[in-house]
Amino acid sequence: MPPELGFSRSDSGAAAPAPVPPAPSVTARWCARQGWPVLPLAPGRKTPAANCEACREPGHRYDDCPCPEAGRWCHGFRAATLDAARIDRWWGSDARFGVGVACGPAGLVVIDVDAHPDREPPPRDRLLPGVGIDGRVDVAGIATGFHTLAVLAALRGRPSPAEDATTLRVRTPSGGMHIWYRVTDGRRWQCSTGSTGGRALAWQVDVRAHGGYIIVPGTTTTAGTYTALGEARRPAPLPGWLAAELERTGHAPAERTVPVRQVVPPRARQAVVAAGGGHDRAGRVLAGVLAEVAACGAVAEGAGFTDRLNRAAYTAGGLVAAGHLPSEEAYEALRRTAEAARPGQEARIDRIVRGGLAAGAARPLHPRARP
Repeated sequence: MPPELGFSRSDSGAAAPAPVPPAPSVTARWCARQGWPVLPLAPGRKTPAANCEACREPGHRYDDCPCPEAGRWCHGFRAATLDAARIDRWWGSDARFGVGVACGPAGLVVIDVDAHPDREPPPRDRLLPGVGIDGRVDVAGIATGFHTLAVLAALRGRPSPAEDATTLRVRTPSGGMHIWYRVTDGRRWQCSTGSTGGRALAWQVDVRAHGGYIIVPGTTTTAGTYTALGEARRPAPLPGWLAAELERTGHAPAERTVPVRQVVPPRARQAVVAAGGGHDRAGRVLAGVLAEVAACGAVAEGAGFTDRLNRAAYTAGGLVAAGHLPSEEAYEALRRTAEAARPGQEARIDRIVRGGLAAGAARPLHPRARP
């Protein structure tokens, strides 16, 4: 990646003289030439640009959506493109768009290290899932993902990827780091969030891969600019030891995706009823999106749980903003349904639900009467 794509800084974080990053459209075109499909990010945010009105309708599904084929950016990383004309049209419509790259089609695995020292660490047996840390080891100083990643690397006799100067590393506005690697064997590694009870590489260490996207350095949000570190501007091959860790922790490609059966578990069905399902228009709308979340409980992976829950929360936020549902009732219905589908992921679910409700509150939703 050329030095001008993101300010150059030393590993210590001290600023070094560098050109001002080019326009996002230039960055997007450069990424596409590397074979990295790009998507626009909402101005000042790290989330994809908003879907069109039709794609925001309750119950809308990506599977049969015509928008990506028609050249629209709806559905985030799924619409990412290498087409130069489409890129010019997208960023020409709003030069403030940030740039994201769809990791899977780009053949990328990005280790996303968080730095949140204010969060309470989990028990030692959850700092490195599947790796026992001897009780004689003092873990009192572990406070961020930099620490857990360093411990994992040390246990394997390797330097921490956060210190890997051979690959592209990007400082995030929150003080974390994105460590970019490329896949050389065609494997479709899976995403994860390191603070959940599901697959995880380490506490406060996420993995961005197939089914996710990453923010390109030079992109600026309200929190700050994503800044490339050191001299490397391209991803190095994924180290073998790190690939072994990803496989051990469940990030290996799924052998097959089991179709989601539209089955609503009993606990989730109770939540749908509590939300007013079937009793009025708002209740029916919420019941519909809750049923999609609940159906994820039929399979362990490959169900699009995050997307479904986010869509349900967004819809509920719109209904709350329009005065059709009490906010606490909507939150509880979402939480109970999601926890029934994905037990043990309470922190992740709470984050998705609250974020979706807040986003949906900006667009009040008034369900239309049935003809």
